[in-house]
Amino acid sequence: MKFIKIFLLCLVMAVVFSSCAVMKSMGGLAAAVGDITGNDNLAAVGDSVAAVAEASAPISPEQEYYIGRSVTASLLGSYKMFHSPELTNYVNMICQVLALNSQRPQLYKGYYVAVLDTDQINAFASSGGHILVTRGLLECATSEDALAAVLAHEIAHIQLQHGIKAIKSDRWTNAALTTATSSLTVLSDGEMKDVIDAFDESVNGVITTMVNTGYSQSQEYDADETALEIMAAAGYNPHAMKEMLNELKVRQPKSSGGFASTHPSADKRLKNVEKKLKKYAAISVPETRVARYNHMMAIY
Repeated sequence: MKFIKIFLLCLVMAVVFSSCAVMKSMGGLAAAVGDITGNDNLAAVGDSVAAVAEASAPISPEQEYYIGRSVTASLLGSYKMFHSPELTNYVNMICQVLALNSQRPQLYKGYYVAVLDTDQINAFASSGGHILVTRGLLECATSEDALAAVLAHEIAHIQLQHGIKAIKSDRWTNAALTTATSSLTVLSDGEMKDVIDAFDESVNGVITTMVNTGYSQSQEYDADETALEIMAAAGYNPHAMKEMLNELKVRQPKSSGGFASTHPSADKRLKNVEKKLKKYAAISVPETRVARYNHMMAIY
């Protein structure tokens, strides 16, 4: 990201200086304005500055929501919703308890969880509070606290803005492409091709990264750590994260796609979580919570 920003600044400066050189060679500003009207160099400066300004602009909560909604809509084109009002209400109740006890309890339109009707073990968190969890992943949870660990992890992705960071990266990529393309008169054909080729894969890869290849290993570890904090604050047992990961450790090798391809191995996550759990005491689980979970699993 730092490289892209430095590259953009250098490239914009090159365009500006090139335009200045043209103006000087034409015999001054008046003559240059008369003859450069319509010249691509001046248009390039405007296009480049506009692109960099857009990339630098913060993404508002409203934009976060609508971006996330678009991503979610795209996902729902590949998965069917699981229609169970009781189960949907149950997972959303857990989500709201977790969110209210987190560092970012309010979003533009709040948090919402939907269940996907597939045996695949997977979950998605898109910006703006959209969370999708598969039946396959819910079936890995052996307690409400383990289920809370799953939802807290997805909430953490949203609060740490992992999806938004990918989108911001894409906006800088688009700015780089706009600047490079607008500077066609400054760079040779060969140089232009190298610039475009360097960023082309990133432009097409943002949604793929979020959905198919997943977040980075460090982001997954950060989400686990933040999830532990959220669970403890909400009164859930943080040590249930180990319970969930141990179950995934057994099931992941037998499952294709999903967590198996988009997350670090359960073993790696367990080692990282065990280090973080040292500062958390185990929390006793109320009998009412156990009964609530057992009831839900019985009717589900």
